[in-house]
Amino acid sequence: MDLLPVSGTVLRSDTRVREAARDIGIRYGVDYTDDAAVTALLAERRKALEAEQRRPAAWLGLLALMAGLFLPFGLPLSPALDAHLFALLGAAAGLTVVGTALLVHARTQWKRALHGGPLAGYREILGIARAHGIPLAHIPPWLEGRTTSGGGKGAAPIPTYPPVEPAPEAPAEPTPTLSPSPSTTATPSVPVPVPVPPKPWAVSYYEQTADAGGWHDETGCLLLLAGAGGVTWAATVGTGVGYAALLLVPLAAWVWLAGRRQGREKEELREEALKYVKELEAAQAAGARVPELSPQLRALLDGHQ
Repeated sequence: MDLLPVSGTVLRSDTRVREAARDIGIRYGVDYTDDAAVTALLAERRKALEAEQRRPAAWLGLLALMAGLFLPFGLPLSPALDAHLFALLGAAAGLTVVGTALLVHARTQWKRALHGGPLAGYREILGIARAHGIPLAHIPPWLEGRTTSGGGKGAAPIPTYPPVEPAPEAPAEPTPTLSPSPSTTATPSVPVPVPVPPKPWAVSYYEQTADAGGWHDETGCLLLLAGAGGVTWAATVGTGVGYAALLLVPLAAWVWLAGRRQGREKEELREEALKYVKELEAAQAAGARVPELSPQLRALLDGHQ
């Protein structure tokens, strides 16, 4: 998915935002109103940040920290190590210190790559656009240093600026003609706004049901175990009432089938939602002002990228 937080056309639609984007672009050497350049920048910087997280220092630090923390708990398992107790405790402390230092170093390098360079300028522009009333369709979690689930404030959130009054609409200027005739009048040149695709009913229903469900498997297993337990108790004790628990077995099957049917329905709705996001992406590329996505669509887009 190449859905940007905001398109260059929308940034250029407000003179104040356009001037700010130009000044910030000069500072960082990037044309932030060029959608192709911004898309390439985000893809390149995302790969760089992922590479920072996979550096050997991060993995070695994590392994050293885990070894230092869990080594003391393993000492009672081997009485032969009692003679070297203080040496092993010192080694565990050393591993903990080294692991912590490596993790802090890796975290510092990642935050430096996140805060520095053109990404800082782009976040600044997004904050200015939001302050001027321009909606941000979708902000990737990694751009703000948030987790893949999108939770938390993030290590580099979009800056917040005081809201700005909307710019007054400029009067339409007549289109000049080379040889005007008395019988014709100049018509004003008014840009035609690109429409945003309407949200289908299936997408709205997906937003309502995206967080629902997920209990059928657990409930089906509990019903099946209850049925098996009732039959076992009836056979062991000799009470015929326990055999009534067999009725829970078809109920468990019905719950499983209902869950499977709901899963297929949600998958179909998910495909419709992805199709709608692609339509928004095409409209944004054509210059439409895409509204902010719902939390369900943002989560879907984050998981699909």
